[in-house]
Amino acid sequence: MIRILLAEDQMMVRQGLKMMIETDEEMKVTGEASNGKEAISLCEKQLFDVVILDIRMPVMNGIEAAKVLQSRFKELKILILTTFDDSEYVMDALKIGVSGYILKDGDTGLLIRSIRSALKGGLTVEDQVAAKVMPLLLNRQGGEKPDPSLTPRERAILTCIGEGLSNHEIADRLGLSVGTVKNNTSQILQKLDLRDRTQLAIYAIRHNLV
Repeated sequence: MIRILLAEDQMMVRQGLKMMIETDEEMKVTGEASNGKEAISLCEKQLFDVVILDIRMPVMNGIEAAKVLQSRFKELKILILTTFDDSEYVMDALKIGVSGYILKDGDTGLLIRSIRSALKGGLTVEDQVAAKVMPLLLNRQGGEKPDPSLTPRERAILTCIGEGLSNHEIADRLGLSVGTVKNNTSQILQKLDLRDRTQLAIYAIRHNLV
């Protein structure tokens, strides 16, 4: 069973999201919170696989909570959920290293796919959000060339990460084992002095690999 913590301050919205998520028999909302502080407290008491945080909540918002959760629970996957597709919020979320940024008015299928993608190491950014944030990413680095120490295979893997593919999907595309993809990803992180896959995805976009 996939254990999910859902943090959303509007109860009706939270209950609607819970119903959407639990249409998948393998997923269960085992914790609910109305703000980021409550979400952190629950994570200290229970085990969750995925946390879904509304970006705008009282007491502590989703971005602030995500920062704390990422620092304390390294294996926890975080999705940011909102109706507000502001590009600066997206940039903040991506810098933290969340596994996805999805809009509340998305459909059930997308929400469930985003949860599964997060668990596989993928990154989901909805099309409406990506359309706003990608130009910002491209413009910030002025089209710099990738680090020359990267091998052709590492560049190929980095391109796939930039496209939001999971390790299994990268392995299938490049004809590699999942273990090889994981080892190469670790080497890329070390070479580029980056922290996680989200930062790798941003690097790939900034350096015209995607």
